[in-house]
Amino acid sequence: MTRASLDKQPHEVAAMFDDVAAKYDLTNDVLSLGRARSWRKAVARAVDARPGEKVLDLAAGTGTSSMPFTAAGAYVVPCDFSVGMLREGKKRNPWLPLTAGDATRLPFADGVFDAVTISFGLRNVQETDAALREMLRVTKPGGRVVICEFSQPTWAPFRTVYSEYLMRALPPVARAVSSNPDAYVYLAESIRAWPDQPALAARLQDAGWAKVAWRNLTGGVVALHRGTKLPA
Repeated sequence: MTRASLDKQPHEVAAMFDDVAAKYDLTNDVLSLGRARSWRKAVARAVDARPGEKVLDLAAGTGTSSMPFTAAGAYVVPCDFSVGMLREGKKRNPWLPLTAGDATRLPFADGVFDAVTISFGLRNVQETDAALREMLRVTKPGGRVVICEFSQPTWAPFRTVYSEYLMRALPPVARAVSSNPDAYVYLAESIRAWPDQPALAARLQDAGWAKVAWRNLTGGVVALHRGTKLPA
């Protein structure tokens, strides 16, 4: 049974996601109490993909998160470092240009994409700051980044309840619906260890992104961070 450690060795994280690929989307819907779909819609609105634009969807997994961008008429490249996830995505949507890639060393030229987005994947990257710089590198001047990630609930009493859910309720629920429940123990731990909203915003700015802002979803359980690449 594969479970990644919090030092986020890439081969461990990739193997963990390979294990859960087949039931990953279903498990996410159950564990998020159905909120995962509304979060994906919020990401699509924030990215605001337009016909003819090129969108890089990092940590795309099976490609589910990429579908709203193709529906908007954009050319989307779903990219993930879990080959198991990509294989599962290829079974479902063989026409998607699913691409294997490491977020810290993206296999794309400079200034290619109008928008880069990553949902629930940045905290699983070994070097967060390197990934943020790589996203900036492959984005066109004037382009944008949208990061959707678990964060810190803003209301203290709810924050306590949420933390209890992550560590006590999530593992037994995962055992019922996931092919690798241990993976979801790691995911819960990684959520608790992740920086809060202002801290992630500061890291975006340090990586070179401008006009950085965030918006809380579901009371801060999830936050949408945005930034723009200024013209040279």
